[in-house]
Amino acid sequence: MAIREVLSADGTSIVYRVDGPVDGRPLVLLHGWAGNLRCWGRAGDMLAETFRVIAVDLRGHGYSDAPEDGYDNPKNWAADVAAVLAGEGIDRDAVLVGWSYGGIVATDYLATYGTSAIAGIVYTGSLSGIGRGVPGAEPGPAMQKAIPDVFEESAGRAMRGFAAFGNANTGPGRDKGWDAQRLFGGSLSTLPRVRKALFYRTTDNTETLRALDIPVFVMHGTADPVVPIESGRYIADTAPESTTSYWDDAQHGLFVEDPERFVAEVTEFVTTLR
Repeated sequence: MAIREVLSADGTSIVYRVDGPVDGRPLVLLHGWAGNLRCWGRAGDMLAETFRVIAVDLRGHGYSDAPEDGYDNPKNWAADVAAVLAGEGIDRDAVLVGWSYGGIVATDYLATYGTSAIAGIVYTGSLSGIGRGVPGAEPGPAMQKAIPDVFEESAGRAMRGFAAFGNANTGPGRDKGWDAQRLFGGSLSTLPRVRKALFYRTTDNTETLRALDIPVFVMHGTADPVVPIESGRYIADTAPESTTSYWDDAQHGLFVEDPERFVAEVTEFVTTLR
């Protein structure tokens, strides 16, 4: 395992972790809003048994830089992913795995740089665009309930906001409580101004989805209260070559709720790619 750092086009430092066989197919894991590269937990470790797993701290998160502005520019997010690929010398056959907001970032990359370096993309509990009136981008009830408290500087109000998510990221199992708390800790460590800035942009990536010439795999829980199942269905219906796995009664963090199933389904999809 190695922790590495690259500079994005605007000078922002992007930190990422690399694990798994050097000659394995690269999987680039892009976490969600107010997450970090550690959020993938055991699923990330299991994927690294087969693949070259590159887990990224998105700008403003984890150990990556948190610039004062620029979060509303899709090209910045795209450049971050491009910098990581370049840093690892990857110019073909990579697979992007976007969770929640990470799916927007992955699609930002495809909109800017195309698919020459990418063999396929996985959207898990994800959406491809953001903003009021953007198709497939309506926030779920847990997200709506959490805002605006999750943007607050006040620790008490912020904690109250995050409490609205409950076990959405881990599922109802009581044995996942420590995972839920770990994810909450990562979210609270994300600067409040960053948490807020990520929502203050409008990006409709519909035309990028329609033009994709790579396979798309959509994994989504039917009971996801953060990113509704309709967002996953919108991606699947819009992309020309898509397959789906809709998990009955599952919620937002499928890779925590059932890591074995998550890894098995991602592995099956990746092994079918050219």
